[in-house]
Amino acid sequence: MRDAARGRVVYIVDDEMSVRHSLGALLSAHGFETEAFPSAESFLEAADADKGLCAFIDLRMPGLSGMDLQKTMAEHGIGIPVVILTGHGDVPLAVEAMKNGAVDFIEKPGSEEQLLGAIRAASDQLANRPSSKLPPHIVSERLARLTGREREVLDHLVLGMTNKHIAVELGISQRTVEIHRARIREKLEARGLADLIRMMR
Repeated sequence: MRDAARGRVVYIVDDEMSVRHSLGALLSAHGFETEAFPSAESFLEAADADKGLCAFIDLRMPGLSGMDLQKTMAEHGIGIPVVILTGHGDVPLAVEAMKNGAVDFIEKPGSEEQLLGAIRAASDQLANRPSSKLPPHIVSERLARLTGREREVLDHLVLGMTNKHIAVELGISQRTVEIHRARIREKLEARGLADLIRMMR
């Protein structure tokens, strides 16, 4: 882990106690200091922006939602990298959160690899302020590797559409969409959908 992570806190903002406990226990086992909050409002009252390594924020909460919290943080200059936690079916909203600057989004419960990978990305973002975004010419070079059909699939992916919806929209099978997705990831050197969204921002 980069030096940027040392002495910093991973915040967990989720109204579900089980999520706060399980995520906190996992991250503590990996040596991270964590602080958990049951609401966006309680996080805003108590979080220390200078100490934050990242904030895992649930997309859907009573009161201020995860999206509302992300926007409030941006408006008030709270520069803690945001990782969105989503339930099934919230991918379009998660895509919007990525476009608004979230480091990553993870569908619950998320694997250990995904969670630790998001923290690494947050650490990189802190170490490489103001932005760790790829230079436009590199993104253009990678996009030029795609076929016309792959570019069509990519355009639908970054809108948050599922494989099934893309298949219907383009008149191809879901299996074909999956093959295109794998080739897109390979050609764009992306780990997954979150990376693709970052490139297209």
